[in-house]
Amino acid sequence: MDSKASNRIQDLQYFGEFGGINPSVSDSSTYTFLSAKTMFDTFEGNTEGCYLYSRHSSPSNLYLGEALAALEGTETANVYASGMGAITSVILQLCGNSDHIVSSRTVYGGTYAFMKNFLKRFNIQTAFVDITKIAAVEKAITPNTKMIYCEAVSNPLLEVANIEALAQLAKKYNLPLVVDNTFSPLSIAPIKLGAHIVIHSLTKFINGTSDCVAGVVCGTKDFCLQLKDVNSGAGMLLGSTLDSLRAASILKNMRTLHIRMKKHSENAEYLAKQFEADGLRVVYPGLTSHPGHQTMKAQMDTSFGFGGLLTIDVGSLEKANALMELMQTEKLGYLAVSLGFYKTLFSAPGTSTSSEIPEEEQLEMGLSNGLIRFSIGLDNDIHKTYSQMKSCMFKLDILTEKVNTI
Repeated sequence: MDSKASNRIQDLQYFGEFGGINPSVSDSSTYTFLSAKTMFDTFEGNTEGCYLYSRHSSPSNLYLGEALAALEGTETANVYASGMGAITSVILQLCGNSDHIVSSRTVYGGTYAFMKNFLKRFNIQTAFVDITKIAAVEKAITPNTKMIYCEAVSNPLLEVANIEALAQLAKKYNLPLVVDNTFSPLSIAPIKLGAHIVIHSLTKFINGTSDCVAGVVCGTKDFCLQLKDVNSGAGMLLGSTLDSLRAASILKNMRTLHIRMKKHSENAEYLAKQFEADGLRVVYPGLTSHPGHQTMKAQMDTSFGFGGLLTIDVGSLEKANALMELMQTEKLGYLAVSLGFYKTLFSAPGTSTSSEIPEEEQLEMGLSNGLIRFSIGLDNDIHKTYSQMKSCMFKLDILTEKVNTI
């Protein structure tokens, strides 16, 4: 599949206010009007090209939104101050008292906690299911279900959702399919596969420099306007507005996304294949041993690879912590959450980004204490990186001398 998303982004050109090759940044929280009537019309959403107050919209946020809509092939997009700001706005826009959600069992810990715990305040229930089993998803749907939610490639187990099959199921029951595509920008195009709404944490691969927090909702003009409605829009009334300066920065970083994703994927696939050959328990969608490998191949743009995330199970939390600390000491990356940075980031998700999920549920879904999630960086000499990582594993007896030396 060729989404041509990178071409759509490249074709976007904006001149700055004084002819700059980057759009001018609107460093204002509020905007002036020549007439009171225009202010009223703008507040009611009846004018275009006019700005009232930056919590409603700003030029910088709209420029970024257009680029992200081009990325995902949607009519438009709204940007937010965090990925969770985007996720919670969508959920609360679509669901109300006594409603129901069908969600993947493996999602980002913050998403899980919001659905499992916070939504109880509004009597909104969530059924967490194995999203790779379409029959289980269908069985979980009730008359009160208002959405199907999944991650294209799940956090942290890297399960691959069959978006096309889920979209057909959503159509059968007249439900929106909401897909978090944070782990697979450019590689997977959920809208082309039938999804209705796409969410990203821009904090990760899309920005790529680990210096800000942001999110986006990509969808139809109608839905995005609903989110921004001054009377009933969850995106508007919850106030998770992205700062204009950050929006301008992310827009500039997006210009290299296609180059970065190829390198992240190339490096991750190399390491995954090497460590699997060494006998380690590796999960990576690009490996033929991955249960979702064929699903991923069928719905991805192959030019961007299988993504920059992989997991390795080293057997225990003690070994996982020791390995991560040693790799950080050896300057192989950082013991840190998040992903998409130019350096490799590694963490034990069971005690960090997925700690909101009860331990018994973690074990049930296959999230063991010894699992390390790696966001592989942009290393120029990935064989050198592999050699150094392997040396760290030998020192900690994670790999034994029985394994062939490098």
